[in-house]
Amino acid sequence: MIFGAGNEFPENIVLPGSAVIIAADGGMKKLDEIGISPDCATGDLDSLENAPLCIDFRVLPHIKDTTDMYEAVKIGLSLGCTEFHIYGGTGGRLDHTLANIQLAAELSAKCNSVNIYGDKYIITAVTNDSIKLPLKESGYVSVFSHSDICTGVTIKGLFYEIEDAELRNTFALGVSNEFTGKEAEISVKNGTLCIYYEI
Repeated sequence: MIFGAGNEFPENIVLPGSAVIIAADGGMKKLDEIGISPDCATGDLDSLENAPLCIDFRVLPHIKDTTDMYEAVKIGLSLGCTEFHIYGGTGGRLDHTLANIQLAAELSAKCNSVNIYGDKYIITAVTNDSIKLPLKESGYVSVFSHSDICTGVTIKGLFYEIEDAELRNTFALGVSNEFTGKEAEISVKNGTLCIYYEI
């Protein structure tokens, strides 16, 4: 579970006892608010005044090619984590939100599970695989091609269903679908889909 400096968080955050908790720079502030000490943290201190002395904080240079969130994910990968839950990865700067969506796509392509939690929504990604969504009576679901072209896209159980279709990253054909109370499943044979759904 990684906490970033974004300003959108779900109302209820459940921290499983087995989770590795990592703060990405300003994510330390959110963890302080909810009374949780991370297992480790990293960042270039642009959102914090000082590196906390009570935990393993890996200070990054201000001039670098990656974001603090990316470096936090790298720590998780080095610890053997394959399932990532990212909080504070949306809101605030739009460019960082977009960078985190790209990060979700990269994790998915490397066979990792990832959820980015916003205020009342989740962003996830699936590569050459399928995903089942929570059973909901209503709410929006949008499916975007992160790859140039995604082929073999099938959507079942939502208001608009498709089978073995093609989506491109230049046309938002999959935007604004809806839950219907049925079990929903989205799959792609070739490519990476980024999926937004309300919770």
